[in-house]
Amino acid sequence: MIDLHGKVALVTGGSRGIGKAVAMRLAARGAEVIITYVRHRTNAGEVVSAIEERGGTCVALRANLAHEEQLEVMFVEIRKRYDRLDIVVSNAASGVLKPVEELKSRHWDWAVNINARALMLITQQALPMMDKGGRIIAISSIGAVRAIPNYTVVGASKAALESLVRHLAVELGPKGITVNTVSAGVVETDALKKFPNRDEIIGAAMERTPLGRLVVPEDVADMVLFLCSTMAEMVHGHTLVVDGGYAIHG
Repeated sequence: MIDLHGKVALVTGGSRGIGKAVAMRLAARGAEVIITYVRHRTNAGEVVSAIEERGGTCVALRANLAHEEQLEVMFVEIRKRYDRLDIVVSNAASGVLKPVEELKSRHWDWAVNINARALMLITQQALPMMDKGGRIIAISSIGAVRAIPNYTVVGASKAALESLVRHLAVELGPKGITVNTVSAGVVETDALKKFPNRDEIIGAAMERTPLGRLVVPEDVADMVLFLCSTMAEMVHGHTLVVDGGYAIHG
């Protein structure tokens, strides 16, 4: 049994999808959870209520992580409540799904800032609160290594995120803090509904996945939970793929 009692966890983008599943899973094992959201206040409130109804502790903070000043204000609030931070799950993500000829520089900046730069800024703020045994986990996607139609800027930002994790691992390893990425396959979430070729993506994933089903947010949350445990003390600087074997087909 993985026991996270006494641990404090920050889960960005924790109001829906993978972030919600991660927050629920960590809270169920005893962690006190902080989630962030931008637009979905009602969803965030529902996550807080669900965790509290199960006897857990959860706080929801609004912050657009693409804006450094909002991130800094968020950490002021976190430090008012807690003097330590044991787990950081960088899950919040955004981006524009357009063909390359329609992309603008602002689309690039937006995707990179929230999907990759935010992890660097969060790490800088979190480090003074983290002790040996701390965990930093980034959530990525198959688009970091594979070409997906209309995913250009998001995929590039996820690749930057995975590279950042490897560099952070080298720097933070001597402090006893592990840093890893969890890369999800095709996951049935609200984000997938924004893809214009959603049905095609789901059909191809079902065909190519040996285990015969799509990944669900709870599958990703289980991997995050493992990485937060003492069993994962020597798992460091890696991208762990949760895709039901999708990538086996090349």
